[in-house]
Amino acid sequence: MKTTPDPLSTTFQALADPTRRAILARLALGEASVSDLAQPFEISLPAVSRHLKVLEQAGLVSRTREAQWRPCQLNAGPLKDAAGWIEHYRRFWDGSFERMDAYLAELQANKEAKDHERDD
Repeated sequence: MKTTPDPLSTTFQALADPTRRAILARLALGEASVSDLAQPFEISLPAVSRHLKVLEQAGLVSRTREAQWRPCQLNAGPLKDAAGWIEHYRRFWDGSFERMDAYLAELQANKEAKDHERDD
């Protein structure tokens, strides 16, 4: 039985590829055609289209139709969801670093106190 991955997993899977991240960075500047998106890469238009399909399935990109032109647009909603998930762990690491800073400051103060005692 095949299960459908959750949206967060789909987003991270789409973001795992550097070409797809570069495409999203370009789309953050504004809509673009597939040929515009393909320009900086040394890959074929069909390969770029396959990357776009993955991004579309993750809900990160949408394509519209304007006459013969099919511009691609960034949909940042899934990125916000991923950022929220990561934020939870950033708070964990920030807390860990703050505790480590306090411990190192305590060690330094103890060392300075011992050095001061020896000097007296």
